[in-house]
Amino acid sequence: MSNQEKRPKILYSCYAQKSSEGEQFIPNHSVGLVIAGTSEIFIGGEKFVFSDGDFRFFRRNQLARYTKYPPAGGEFKSISINIDQDILHSISNEYDLHMQKPNHDIKGLALEANGLLKNYIESIWPYLDGNNEFNQALIDLKVKEAVMVLLQTNPILKDVLFDFSEPGKIDLEAYMNANYKFNVDINRFAYLTGRSLATFKRDFEKIFNLSPNRWLQKKRLNDAYYLLTEKGWKSSDVYLEVGFKDLSHFSFAFKKAYGMAPSRVGV
Repeated sequence: MSNQEKRPKILYSCYAQKSSEGEQFIPNHSVGLVIAGTSEIFIGGEKFVFSDGDFRFFRRNQLARYTKYPPAGGEFKSISINIDQDILHSISNEYDLHMQKPNHDIKGLALEANGLLKNYIESIWPYLDGNNEFNQALIDLKVKEAVMVLLQTNPILKDVLFDFSEPGKIDLEAYMNANYKFNVDINRFAYLTGRSLATFKRDFEKIFNLSPNRWLQKKRLNDAYYLLTEKGWKSSDVYLEVGFKDLSHFSFAFKKAYGMAPSRVGV
C-alpha cells in the first residue's frame, strides 16, 4: 500500500471556528508555520502545541489527533509544505544524501524561526494565491527548496528525511489498543503495523477472536458508553472522541448495541 496521498504540496489553512477534525494520517513529512491561532497535536503519546509564528516539522507515517484554535475575534491560519518521497529520492540521488543511522525518536519538532525559514515562507506566498496557476515542476522546486532549508538549519533531520523504509512488523495487540480511536480504514492499520491486509486480518482474529471491524466498533462503543454514563458527556461530543466519522452512524450503532439512542442515556 502506497503512502502517497493526493493532497496539495503547498497548503494554506484558514478556520474561523475551533476545528477539532478528530485525526489524520500523516503520509508525508511536512514543514509548516502557524500564522495565527494555536494548534494542539497528539502523536504517539506526545503533545505538541504551536502558536503564532511557530515553525514545525512532522515525520511521515504517523497518526495524529489535532485541534486548531483561532485567536479571539480572528481566524486560525497556517501554511504546510508536504514533502513527498519522490522529491526526496530525487534529492538523495542528485546530492548523494543518505540516512546514516535510523532516528525514530523524532515524531514532531519545533523549529527555530530563523531567517532562512522566514524568507522561505515569504517566497511561497504567490503559490497560495488562487488566481495563479503554477506548473507542477515549479511547485516541486519550492518543495525541494524546503528540504534544503531544513537540512541547512536542522541537520538532525537528515536521518529522518532520507529514511525510505516502510513500517516494519510490530506488536499488533499493543498497537491496536493504543490507536483504535483513530478513524482510519483497515488498510491503513495493516500498513502501519507492517502487514498486508490479508496477514493483518489473520493475525488480528488470532489475537482478538473478532474481525477488525467488529472489534473496533465494540471497543469504541464501550468507550462511548463510559463517557456518556460516567462522565456525563453529550453524544455530539462523544462520537469523534471515540473514533466515529459522523453522529448518525454513531447513534445507529449505539442504539443497536445498547437498545437506546445515546442522547437518551442518563435521561
